Amino acid sequence: MNEAFSLNFTHALQNLMQRVGVSSFKALSQAAGVSERQILRLRRGEVQQMRVDVLLKLSQVLQMPLSELIATFSQVELVKENASNQELLQQITNLKTEYQRSLLQLEQQREVLQQEFQQTSLQLLESLLLQFPTAAQKAQENPQLAAVKILPLVQKPLEKLLQQWKVEAIAPVGAELSYDPQIHQLIEGTAQIGEKVKIRYTGYRQGDKLLYRAKVSPV
Repeated sequence: MNEAFSLNFTHALQNLMQRVGVSSFKALSQAAGVSERQILRLRRGEVQQMRVDVLLKLSQVLQMPLSELIATFSQVELVKENASNQELLQQITNLKTEYQRSLLQLEQQREVLQQEFQQTSLQLLESLLLQFPTAAQKAQENPQLAAVKILPLVQKPLEKLLQQWKVEAIAPVGAELSYDPQIHQLIEGTAQIGEKVKIRYTGYRQGDKLLYRAKVSPV
Protein backbone atom coordinates (compact mmCIF):
# COMPACT_ATOMS: atom_id res chain seq x y z
CA MET A 1 0.00 0.00 0.00
CA ASN A 2 1.54 3.34 -0.98
CA GLU A 3 1.78 6.29 1.40
CA ALA A 4 -0.59 8.53 -0.59
CA PHE A 5 -3.35 5.93 -0.36
CA SER A 6 -2.69 5.09 3.31
CA LEU A 7 -3.28 8.68 4.47
CA ASN A 8 -6.67 9.07 2.78
CA PHE A 9 -8.52 8.91 6.14
CA THR A 10 -6.36 11.43 8.02
CA HIS A 11 -8.54 14.39 7.09
CA ALA A 12 -11.69 12.54 8.14
CA LEU A 13 -10.18 11.71 11.52
CA GLN A 14 -9.04 15.31 12.06
CA ASN A 15 -12.58 16.54 11.41
CA LEU A 16 -13.97 14.15 14.05
CA MET A 17 -11.26 15.14 16.54
CA GLN A 18 -12.01 18.84 16.01
CA ARG A 19 -15.70 18.17 16.65
CA VAL A 20 -14.95 16.72 20.09
CA GLY A 21 -12.11 19.12 20.95
CA VAL A 22 -9.14 16.76 20.58
CA SER A 23 -6.20 18.80 19.33
CA SER A 24 -3.71 16.17 18.11
CA PHE A 25 -3.24 12.50 17.34
CA LYS A 26 -1.12 12.21 20.47
CA ALA A 27 -3.94 13.71 22.53
CA LEU A 28 -6.38 11.24 20.96
CA SER A 29 -4.04 8.38 21.83
CA GLN A 30 -3.86 9.49 25.45
CA ALA A 31 -7.60 10.16 25.78
CA ALA A 32 -8.54 6.74 24.38
CA GLY A 33 -5.72 4.89 26.14
CA VAL A 34 -4.43 3.34 22.91
CA SER A 35 -1.07 3.53 21.20
CA GLU A 36 -0.28 6.06 18.49
CA ARG A 37 0.34 3.08 16.20
CA GLN A 38 -3.36 2.24 16.52
CA ILE A 39 -4.19 5.84 15.57
CA LEU A 40 -1.99 5.46 12.47
CA ARG A 41 -3.83 2.29 11.55
CA LEU A 42 -7.11 4.15 11.81
CA ARG A 43 -5.76 6.89 9.54
CA ARG A 44 -4.79 4.21 7.04
CA GLY A 45 -8.24 2.67 7.11
CA GLU A 46 -6.97 -0.60 8.59
CA VAL A 47 -9.92 -1.07 10.95
CA GLN A 48 -10.22 -4.75 10.02
CA GLN A 49 -6.77 -5.33 11.51
CA MET A 50 -7.57 -3.52 14.78
CA ARG A 51 -8.96 -5.14 17.93
CA VAL A 52 -12.57 -4.47 18.80
CA ASP A 53 -11.69 -3.10 22.26
CA VAL A 54 -9.35 -0.52 20.66
CA LEU A 55 -12.03 0.56 18.22
CA LEU A 56 -14.55 0.78 21.04
CA LYS A 57 -12.28 3.10 23.04
CA LEU A 58 -11.75 5.34 20.03
CA SER A 59 -15.48 5.45 19.26
CA GLN A 60 -16.19 6.57 22.82
CA VAL A 61 -13.66 9.43 22.64
CA LEU A 62 -14.87 10.48 19.19
CA GLN A 63 -18.47 10.21 20.42
CA MET A 64 -19.74 8.05 17.58
CA PRO A 65 -21.19 4.52 17.39
CA LEU A 66 -18.74 1.71 16.80
CA SER A 67 -20.49 0.69 13.57
CA GLU A 68 -20.24 4.24 12.23
CA LEU A 69 -16.54 4.41 13.13
CA ILE A 70 -15.85 1.18 11.24
CA ALA A 71 -17.86 2.36 8.21
CA THR A 72 -16.14 5.75 8.16
CA PHE A 73 -12.61 4.36 8.25
CA SER A 74 -13.16 1.22 6.19
CA GLN A 75 -11.12 0.84 3.01
CA VAL A 76 -13.91 -1.36 1.67
CA GLU A 77 -16.08 1.73 1.28
CA LEU A 78 -13.18 3.65 -0.27
CA VAL A 79 -12.53 0.89 -2.76
CA LYS A 80 -16.23 0.84 -3.68
CA GLU A 81 -16.14 4.60 -4.18
CA ASN A 82 -12.99 4.39 -6.29
CA ALA A 83 -14.52 1.57 -8.33
CA SER A 84 -17.66 3.66 -8.88
CA ASN A 85 -15.54 6.61 -10.02
CA GLN A 86 -13.57 4.38 -12.36
CA GLU A 87 -16.79 3.00 -13.81
CA LEU A 88 -18.08 6.53 -14.38
CA LEU A 89 -14.84 7.56 -16.07
CA GLN A 90 -15.03 4.48 -18.29
CA GLN A 91 -18.60 5.34 -19.25
CA ILE A 92 -17.52 8.88 -20.16
CA THR A 93 -14.64 7.49 -22.22
CA ASN A 94 -17.02 5.09 -23.98
CA LEU A 95 -19.43 7.92 -24.75
CA LYS A 96 -16.62 10.04 -26.20
CA THR A 97 -15.49 7.11 -28.34
CA GLU A 98 -19.04 6.48 -29.56
CA TYR A 99 -19.47 10.21 -30.32
CA GLN A 100 -16.29 10.29 -32.39
CA ARG A 101 -17.35 7.10 -34.18
CA SER A 102 -20.74 8.63 -34.98
CA LEU A 103 -19.11 11.78 -36.32
CA LEU A 104 -16.84 9.72 -38.56
CA GLN A 105 -19.79 7.63 -39.77
CA LEU A 106 -21.83 10.76 -40.56
CA GLU A 107 -18.91 12.26 -42.46
CA GLN A 108 -18.51 9.07 -44.48
CA GLN A 109 -22.24 9.00 -45.22
CA ARG A 110 -22.12 12.65 -46.28
CA GLU A 111 -19.29 11.91 -48.70
CA VAL A 112 -21.16 8.93 -50.15
CA LEU A 113 -24.35 10.98 -50.61
CA GLN A 114 -22.39 13.80 -52.19
CA GLN A 115 -20.73 11.39 -54.62
CA GLU A 116 -24.11 9.85 -55.49
CA PHE A 117 -25.59 13.32 -56.04
CA GLN A 118 -22.72 14.34 -58.29
CA GLN A 119 -22.93 11.09 -60.25
CA THR A 120 -26.69 11.46 -60.79
CA SER A 121 -26.28 15.09 -61.89
CA LEU A 122 -23.50 14.18 -64.32
CA GLN A 123 -25.66 11.48 -65.84
CA LEU A 124 -28.49 13.96 -66.40
CA LEU A 125 -26.09 16.47 -67.94
CA GLU A 126 -24.24 13.88 -70.01
CA SER A 127 -25.33 15.14 -73.44
CA LEU A 128 -24.50 18.73 -72.48
CA LEU A 129 -21.06 17.78 -71.19
CA LEU A 130 -20.23 15.76 -74.30
CA GLN A 131 -21.70 17.89 -77.05
CA PHE A 132 -21.68 21.51 -75.88
CA PRO A 133 -17.86 22.05 -76.01
CA THR A 134 -17.82 20.91 -79.65
CA ALA A 135 -20.81 23.10 -80.53
CA ALA A 136 -19.21 26.08 -78.81
CA GLN A 137 -16.00 25.56 -80.77
CA LYS A 138 -17.92 25.43 -84.05
CA ALA A 139 -19.75 28.64 -83.13
CA GLN A 140 -16.41 30.36 -82.57
CA GLU A 141 -15.15 29.14 -85.91
CA ASN A 142 -18.34 30.19 -87.68
CA PRO A 143 -19.96 33.32 -86.15
CA GLN A 144 -22.81 32.96 -88.66
CA LEU A 145 -23.94 29.69 -87.10
CA ALA A 146 -27.47 30.14 -85.80
CA ALA A 147 -27.71 30.01 -82.00
CA VAL A 148 -30.98 28.12 -82.32
CA LYS A 149 -28.99 25.07 -83.40
CA ILE A 150 -26.95 25.10 -80.21
CA LEU A 151 -29.84 25.93 -77.87
CA PRO A 152 -31.23 22.34 -77.61
CA LEU A 153 -27.85 21.13 -76.34
CA VAL A 154 -28.31 23.35 -73.29
CA GLN A 155 -32.08 23.45 -72.95
CA LYS A 156 -32.91 19.75 -73.01
CA PRO A 157 -30.39 18.58 -70.36
CA LEU A 158 -31.36 21.53 -68.15
CA GLU A 159 -35.07 20.75 -68.44
CA LYS A 160 -34.35 17.10 -67.66
CA LEU A 161 -32.32 18.03 -64.58
CA LEU A 162 -35.00 20.43 -63.29
CA GLN A 163 -37.68 17.81 -63.86
CA GLN A 164 -35.65 15.23 -61.94
CA TRP A 165 -35.31 17.65 -59.01
CA LYS A 166 -39.02 18.65 -59.24
CA VAL A 167 -38.09 22.27 -59.93
CA GLU A 168 -40.67 24.28 -61.92
CA ALA A 169 -40.47 27.70 -63.53
CA ILE A 170 -42.88 30.30 -62.16
CA ALA A 171 -43.67 31.53 -65.67
CA PRO A 172 -41.92 31.64 -69.06
CA VAL A 173 -39.92 34.68 -70.10
CA GLY A 174 -42.15 37.21 -71.86
CA ALA A 175 -45.35 36.15 -70.13
CA GLU A 176 -47.61 38.91 -68.76
CA LEU A 177 -49.07 38.24 -65.31
CA SER A 178 -50.70 40.07 -62.42
CA TYR A 179 -48.03 41.46 -60.11
CA ASP A 180 -47.53 39.44 -56.92
CA PRO A 181 -44.61 40.61 -54.73
CA GLN A 182 -44.47 37.18 -53.10
CA ILE A 183 -43.19 35.60 -56.32
CA HIS A 184 -42.21 38.62 -58.46
CA GLN A 185 -39.28 41.04 -58.08
CA LEU A 186 -39.42 44.39 -59.87
CA ILE A 187 -36.19 45.24 -61.70
CA GLU A 188 -37.46 48.64 -62.88
CA GLY A 189 -40.40 50.96 -62.36
CA THR A 190 -43.22 50.43 -59.87
CA ALA A 191 -46.33 48.28 -59.79
CA GLN A 192 -49.28 47.70 -57.52
CA ILE A 193 -50.52 44.25 -56.59
CA GLY A 194 -52.67 42.90 -59.44
CA GLU A 195 -51.25 45.20 -62.14
CA LYS A 196 -49.84 43.61 -65.26
CA VAL A 197 -46.09 42.92 -65.32
CA LYS A 198 -43.89 41.13 -67.81
CA ILE A 199 -41.50 38.30 -66.94
CA ARG A 200 -37.93 39.27 -67.79
CA TYR A 201 -36.12 36.49 -65.91
CA THR A 202 -38.02 33.43 -64.83
CA GLY A 203 -38.12 32.31 -61.20
CA TYR A 204 -38.34 28.81 -59.79
CA ARG A 205 -40.24 26.73 -57.24
CA GLN A 206 -39.39 23.33 -55.81
CA GLY A 207 -42.64 21.88 -54.57
CA ASP A 208 -44.06 24.39 -52.08
CA LYS A 209 -40.68 26.10 -51.63
CA LEU A 210 -39.87 29.28 -53.53
CA LEU A 211 -36.28 29.15 -54.79
CA TYR A 212 -36.06 32.40 -56.81
CA ARG A 213 -38.62 35.12 -57.49
CA ALA A 214 -39.24 35.92 -61.14
CA LYS A 215 -37.80 39.29 -62.17
CA VAL A 216 -40.41 41.50 -63.81
CA SER A 217 -41.06 44.98 -65.18
CA PRO A 218 -44.32 46.92 -65.58
CA VAL A 219 -46.18 46.48 -68.85
